[in-house]
Amino acid sequence: MTAHGGLIIHGRSDATLNPGGVRIGTAEIYAQVEQIPEVLEALAIGQDFDGDVRVILFVRLRDGVTLDADLDKRLRTKIRTGASPRHVPAKIVAVTDIPRTKSGKITELAVRDVVHGRVVKNKEALANPEALDLFRDLAELAS
Repeated sequence: MTAHGGLIIHGRSDATLNPGGVRIGTAEIYAQVEQIPEVLEALAIGQDFDGDVRVILFVRLRDGVTLDADLDKRLRTKIRTGASPRHVPAKIVAVTDIPRTKSGKITELAVRDVVHGRVVKNKEALANPEALDLFRDLAELAS
């Protein structure tokens, strides 16, 4: 809340996650993940799974860094303590690229569509549409 009683909302409402009926803005997750030096950038989506929505976090890591058990735990702890337990993703998956629009914005909705096997609209608006293939049919997201 601002000094004048107003609210500042971060993130896009069309990319709001809703696991268990709790609304979560992806910017709240990114604010925590960006504090981990091994992570260059991240993208979070809601995946329809088992009659609900679960949070999936994709991370692009610095060269030479792997998503091992220690880094996974540090990411989860940072999100849990900096945001809330509800913000902690069900899965964290390392990727080598994250799709962006030609204006440089990450494209959560296109990734969500790919993960769900849906056709991506406006592919021509992406600077790197080939990056979408990294999110297609991921074994990590099948269970």
